[in-house]
Amino acid sequence: MFASELGFQQVGVAGVELPDDEARLLQWLAESRHGGMEFMSRHGLKRSRPAELIPGTLRVISVRMNCFAPDGRPANEVLADPELAYIARYALGRDYHHILRPRLQKLASRLEQEVGPFGYRAFVDSAPVMEKPLARNAGLGWIGKHTNLINSEAGSQFVLGELFTDLPLPLDTPASDHCGSCTACMPACPTGAITAPYQLDARLCISYLTIEHHGPIPEALRPAIGNRIFGCDDCQLACPWNKFAQLAADPGFRSRSGLDAPALADLFGWSEEQYLARTEGSALRRLGYRRFLRNVALGLGNAPSGSQASKALSSRRADEDLMVREQVAWSLERQLNPSTD
Repeated sequence: MFASELGFQQVGVAGVELPDDEARLLQWLAESRHGGMEFMSRHGLKRSRPAELIPGTLRVISVRMNCFAPDGRPANEVLADPELAYIARYALGRDYHHILRPRLQKLASRLEQEVGPFGYRAFVDSAPVMEKPLARNAGLGWIGKHTNLINSEAGSQFVLGELFTDLPLPLDTPASDHCGSCTACMPACPTGAITAPYQLDARLCISYLTIEHHGPIPEALRPAIGNRIFGCDDCQLACPWNKFAQLAADPGFRSRSGLDAPALADLFGWSEEQYLARTEGSALRRLGYRRFLRNVALGLGNAPSGSQASKALSSRRADEDLMVREQVAWSLERQLNPSTD
């Protein structure tokens, strides 16, 4: 009841043992599928052992909150218009870290009123935490073939948070897998990042390439990225379970600054001051201005030849940043000599 009053759609309790998930993580790291995300291996086994990350942890309270922007232009419409910029639907409004974390704190405070003082730490994608396996074990959903968590009544368009606690709370029943024989998410991935069921290679993933990757995006992958400038929802959009996806109730997830369907050429005209002002409190701020320009320039390279793309790109042909200049040069060449890929 406390959780629903705070805006969470579901809450569950998991234990701290993750041996099978730990083995899969170690294999994934050994195959270098994490790309440049060195933080994935930085903390040793603490990521898969909550009681080592926060000594004394006995249980993990996992919560989920719907995040699909309720007022955004339909995702497929934006993806289908190559002159528009596509931003993952969870990122159209306020940064979800700032929405969930204070509510987790309030949840802990409400629990303290009921049971007295106890030890806890709140996390929202802010520490080495295996949030999806913990959420699965807390009964919030199963990890699908695209490696996102799926709930049978809410699809996968939600974000997660955790309270590590020393309370010996009763455990919830882990969710079972209901993907069955469906593989709709796999061919839907533009870059083939889902290399096998339940196997994701981050080095090919558009979300990784446009958000986590700091250098030039590999040329071979650029055409397939299309107009996606921050993240990617394609595997989730293809998932049949998302017919049950629910719009975000929290007003913080409502679209800001017209980011649900902005024109690529308009975004490329933003000064750094405009970028900072219009992404304040947004997940897009984590890109920084140079990677923002890199991503938008790539999208302009994939825009139709003869559009406003060439004019916009030419305005930054001599940009002071080497990575931006290289991406602009590639995109201008693509505009002048469009390929058939």
